[in-house]
Amino acid sequence: MAKNKTHKKAPVSKNEVLKAEIVDLTHEGAGVAKIDYYPVFIEGALIGETVEFKIVKTKKTFAFGKLIKVIEKSPDRVEVVDKVYAQTGTMPLQHLSYPAQLAFKKKQVETVLQKIGKLEGIKVNEVIGMDSPLGYRNKAQVPVRKIDGRLTTGFFRKNSHDVLPIEDFQIQDPEIDQAIVRIRDIMRQFHVKPYNEKAHTGWLRHIIVRRGHSSKELMVVLVTTNHDFHREEEIVTAIKKALPELVSLIQNINPEKTNVILGSESRILWGEDNYKDQLMGFTFSIGHQSFYQVNSVQTEQLYRTAVDYAGLTGQETVIDAYCGIGTLTLALAQKAEKVYGLEIIEPAIENARLNALNNSVSNVEFKVGPAEEIITEWAEAQLQADVIVVDPPRKGLAPEFIESVLTMKPEKMVYVSCNPATLARDLKLLTEGGYTVEAVQPVDMFPQTYHVECVVLMSMMK
Repeated sequence: MAKNKTHKKAPVSKNEVLKAEIVDLTHEGAGVAKIDYYPVFIEGALIGETVEFKIVKTKKTFAFGKLIKVIEKSPDRVEVVDKVYAQTGTMPLQHLSYPAQLAFKKKQVETVLQKIGKLEGIKVNEVIGMDSPLGYRNKAQVPVRKIDGRLTTGFFRKNSHDVLPIEDFQIQDPEIDQAIVRIRDIMRQFHVKPYNEKAHTGWLRHIIVRRGHSSKELMVVLVTTNHDFHREEEIVTAIKKALPELVSLIQNINPEKTNVILGSESRILWGEDNYKDQLMGFTFSIGHQSFYQVNSVQTEQLYRTAVDYAGLTGQETVIDAYCGIGTLTLALAQKAEKVYGLEIIEPAIENARLNALNNSVSNVEFKVGPAEEIITEWAEAQLQADVIVVDPPRKGLAPEFIESVLTMKPEKMVYVSCNPATLARDLKLLTEGGYTVEAVQPVDMFPQTYHVECVVLMSMMK
């Protein structure tokens, strides 16, 4: 007689201490133990390990456990740099060796393509990883709060609004970490009042630092609750002196009670509202609200794969949806006859047009608006494209966008995705509409985390 796999009551209780073997990892990298078929999710545990853990929360179909100790270690386990990175969630996979991280991410992509996309027999290539999987982020946005009586920078504890002091983030460009500490010390020197989220008082909410990977130029954004800037000239002078690479210093005003970091109004304190960086042989101007991939080294890998998959000969018309400031658009334009870039954020399109002009790229045209609306208009007008390239946000493609692609029927579609789950959902709809998945290439843009990006090539069946 088969064992009953359903439970009217959880077979574990809160605060119970248990031992079990880890049989799987969740998509977020937590270990999975099974107690009479009932899954318990345990952060920090790895497949094959025997662990001791304490039940901290139970639900009808699963529970959460807190790792007490590892009794039998996985060969893939490595020593963690500091537990604080697990507490903040900035490096949730730091205890997993880098080759094992890449294998984990490949399996994640394979799993969602099968379970969500219903795509059987699709070969997923080995994940393109980094030679050095630390210090890769070219952008940091850190909260500012009062801790132990003084202004402090750090990062939020997971699932809370408590800031943990951190000076070395490990995954950020070390020069960015140093810049944040220098700015923090200047703010302490001038007795700037940090933001108090509960009381909605104080002045300085966040410090944002962006640094060109190739150019080394620095942009700093101070997010404040109001326009007031006590001793502005002295503070600006001190920041300029402390940061020789600084080219842009911006004040962004966010008076709202919100988790959204940037407000709608900004003013330039010094320099211009852009810094420059080089990517794919082009020089880009990047504004403080512009999207720019945070891992410059891996972005080259991601975009080169996308351009290769497009297979351009110089005769094609290409649509680059969700084009941002035109980083991928210009690379496509090198090998196409004409490229249309679509983006909903107007300042990004202004940047894109400037970038095309500054790089002497004339066979591109940019349009502001929701990609799904523009593509629908073009499909109805029977505009023809040979290749469509998409790089949507985490929510993936809107249904009407997919419908318009299926109306337009470009010969090829290249999908750049930051979310395997929505990618798989969209691929299911596109394959049902006549496309065939030709290649899937994951790229590790965020080492030490569970995130993975993919480039997928699809072709329309004849």
